Amino acid sequence: MSLQNFLKLLLLAAIWGSSFLFTRIAAPEWGPIWLIELRVLIASLTLLPVVLKLDLWPQIQRHWRALMLLGILNAALPFCLLAYASLFLSAGFTAILNATTPLFGLWIVVLWLQEALSGPRLIGFAIGFLGVVLLVGWQDIPLTLNQGIAIAAGLLAALLYAISAPYIQQQFADVSALVVTTGSQLSAAVILVPLLPFSIPSQLPSPKALLSVLALALLSSVLAQMLYYHLIKAMGPSKTLTVAYLIPLFAMLWGALALREIVTISMVIGCGLVLLGTAIANDLFTPKNS
Repeated sequence: MSLQNFLKLLLLAAIWGSSFLFTRIAAPEWGPIWLIELRVLIASLTLLPVVLKLDLWPQIQRHWRALMLLGILNAALPFCLLAYASLFLSAGFTAILNATTPLFGLWIVVLWLQEALSGPRLIGFAIGFLGVVLLVGWQDIPLTLNQGIAIAAGLLAALLYAISAPYIQQQFADVSALVVTTGSQLSAAVILVPLLPFSIPSQLPSPKALLSVLALALLSSVLAQMLYYHLIKAMGPSKTLTVAYLIPLFAMLWGALALREIVTISMVIGCGLVLLGTAIANDLFTPKNS
């Protein structure tokens, strides 16, 4: 990995780490569905004029079916699941669950792309899985039903991200990041519209919640998604998914600074094991000439 790509990966992690903070602020007031609808709608409407000016709309029309599926797998469903999880879990905790994406990605690569599963990868998966178990089971207070469902939602979102990464590489290798970002965000906005009448916010959200939506749309959906798709093309899905190693660190930092969220021992140990396991599973410690 070049220094330039590493710095881009670091920037991506910092932006996506902040998304857990903004979601934690906005989700209780907007609700998961409205929050994500506004996020993807604002993002797509921000990018659409650029797409039209550059005469890229025909590419979106040409790939609309694949973009619709990507909008489901990589935006609408995982965004809503993580927003729901943030109602009951801290920003840092939710981000650690999201860090299991490369672990799921390992199995997706093995089953989908038929890559061999080596001993170190199995060991890495086992360590990462142990980290999740410790994270979920080692709590100062008993886990509630809502928290259990929230944890399952966070893990399912990670699985969807893992599925979408090789899909992006296969379906959009010759499509610009701008087209993929705009098309997927617009597709997600269309998909969520039928759910809006069933989840209307009970009161007008605060200015802080509104600003959080704008930050999610412009930073996490526009800037970060374009950077993500660019890195997948430049480095491949496996290396790009290693951004999940760094996201929890930034999410816990932003949560502690902005919301004074407590970073517990179980979170530190669980996060460490998840990151170590995913690093081993993705051959981060394997010499290139071996």
